[in-house]
Amino acid sequence: MEKSSTLEVLFENHIIFSSTGKWLYPLFDLEEFLKKENYPAESLVIEDKIVGKASALLIHYLGCKKVKAGILSDPAKEVFEQNSIEYSFIKRVPLISCKTEVLLKDIDDKDTAYAILKERAGR
Repeated sequence: MEKSSTLEVLFENHIIFSSTGKWLYPLFDLEEFLKKENYPAESLVIEDKIVGKASALLIHYLGCKKVKAGILSDPAKEVFEQNSIEYSFIKRVPLISCKTEVLLKDIDDKDTAYAILKERAGR
């Protein structure tokens, strides 16, 4: 991953999308990119610096099936395991220190999470 990128997306080992954005904005930008481009979401590899539950639910919503995380929270790990999403990480933490992680604590439905997150992102 490029040092300045917070998110990179690979298709057949080629970077097709990258972002230096913060919070969940790179995943919302990826959603817009995928609406215009014809890449099968299930064949993409998401490389994200920090993956909490909100990111995990958005990745699940987008239909992606493989994630490489720098830092992965336990709630994100649970989302991936419950939805057969392959993942790896460098460091695992109990929680990401973020209001969104707490907000989604009891939400496991990707569509409900998407609606909440989209509103919070002003999208």
